[in-house]
Amino acid sequence: MFQVDIIEQCKQNNRKAQLQLYNQYCDGMYIVAKRFLKDTAEAEDVVQEAFIKAFAKLHQFKAEVTFGAWLKRIVVNKSIDLLKSKKQQLVELDEVHLKVVDTTQNDEWLVDDAITLNDVKKAINELPDKYQYVVMLYLIEGYDHQEISEILNISEVASRTQLSRGKSKLQELLTLTKDGTRY
Repeated sequence: MFQVDIIEQCKQNNRKAQLQLYNQYCDGMYIVAKRFLKDTAEAEDVVQEAFIKAFAKLHQFKAEVTFGAWLKRIVVNKSIDLLKSKKQQLVELDEVHLKVVDTTQNDEWLVDDAITLNDVKKAINELPDKYQYVVMLYLIEGYDHQEISEILNISEVASRTQLSRGKSKLQELLTLTKDGTRY
């Protein structure tokens, strides 16, 4: 059964097709939610809520992107909404004080061979929220600055600046890991 056929059947409330679509995407969407939410139960809840919303809004899905990308956006937004509701508010930077950062100068993204992927994940989790979300969305989830600005309700300039500062802080944390074996 082709993806388009499954989606069309889901639009007609075909429960078997909905279950098939759910089974196809639930594990991947859980991983996305878990990157934002450290609690397993919260990540599971977000995935369930995302699927409920996706099935309710499926008529709005126009296949301009893949269903997986569309659903992932819902999961990311729901995860961030949950974090915000838990008073882990994103710290809004006053955009008057932001400057456009030239990212070409800071493309030295080499880390010591001794630093593991686990070290990088732990370091990202130690970043301040205002940097952590942008770093995760850009480096891990692959969103561009326009998409990040829409998701986090910040300007593209703020996204670029927070990414640059987040990457600098991440490199600093990883240097501490290498030198002082923090993790």
